[in-house]
Amino acid sequence: MGSAEMHTLVPPPQADIAAMVALALAEDLGGGDLSGALVPSQQPLCAELRSREPMVLCGLPWAQAAFCQLDSAAECRWHYHDGEELLEPTVFGTVRAQAQALLGAERTALNFLQLLSGTATACHRLAHELEGLPVRLLDTRKTVPGLRLAQKYAVRCGGGDNHRLGLYDGILIKENHLAALGVGDAIAVAVRTARQQSPAVEVTVEVEDLAQLGEALAAGADCALLDNFSLAELAQAVALCGGSMLLGASGGIDAEQLRAVAATGVDRISVGALTKHCRAIDLSMRVVAGTAAIAAD
Repeated sequence: MGSAEMHTLVPPPQADIAAMVALALAEDLGGGDLSGALVPSQQPLCAELRSREPMVLCGLPWAQAAFCQLDSAAECRWHYHDGEELLEPTVFGTVRAQAQALLGAERTALNFLQLLSGTATACHRLAHELEGLPVRLLDTRKTVPGLRLAQKYAVRCGGGDNHRLGLYDGILIKENHLAALGVGDAIAVAVRTARQQSPAVEVTVEVEDLAQLGEALAAGADCALLDNFSLAELAQAVALCGGSMLLGASGGIDAEQLRAVAATGVDRISVGALTKHCRAIDLSMRVVAGTAAIAAD
C-alpha cells in the first residue's frame, strides 16, 4: 500500500467544502479586509502558489472555493493534482482574480492547503513503511473540529484509509461504553444490542487484554481493537483468533514501531497522529502579474 492511486480520491461534496470555506473566510474577513481595501477592488491580479518543501499535495478544492467565493470569475490553474507527491519546491498553481478577492482569500486558501497537505504528507510517510504488507493504515476521529471530512480526504490522498467518519457510520464499543452498561458480561450485551439495533454495521470492540479479546471473540464481534498491546501480546492475539475476526492495533504507534506491529499479523493499524499531530506544510502565494501580463497570456 502507500500509493494514493490505490485509494478513492473523491473529495467531500462541494456543499460541504463551500461551508467549511465560508466559515473560514468569515472568521478572517470579519467586517471587511482593511489591508485589501488599499488596492483597487477591480484590478485584476495573477499569483502563483508555491511549495517550499517536499510534500503530498492536498486541498485544491478548498483553495479554489476560497478564491471563487470572493470572485465568482476567479480562475485557478493547477499544475498538479491532489495526492501527487511534489519532491522539491515548485509552483503548483496559478490564480487570477480581482485584486481584493485574491488578497482576501489568500490566507484561507493557504491555511487549507498547508493543513491538508501536511496531513497527506504525514500519512504518505507512514504508508510507505507498510509497502508490501497486507495491513491497512487507518485514521481515527481525532481531527480538527469542523474539518473531519477534509482531513479524512487528506488521509486518502496520502495513501491511508478511513475508519468510521463519525459516530453514525460505525460501532466501536469502548471502555466507557462497557462501564456505562454496568453489567458483568458487558461485551456480550453490547455486541448483541449492536447487532439488534444496527445489523448491517461493523461492530468493533476495543479490548485491553487477551481476556477481553476472548470475550469479544465469543460474542461474535467483527473486529477487536487491541489497545496498547505489546508486540508479543499482538502476536498472541493473532494466534488466539486464528483469522476468525479482524484485528486492529492502536495506542501511540509511530513510524519506528509501525512495520514491527504490522509483522505481528494484525489486519489494521490505527494512528491518531495522522490527523491529530499534523505539521503544516510551508507554502506561499506571490503576486506575479497585473492586467498587462494577464492579457498577454
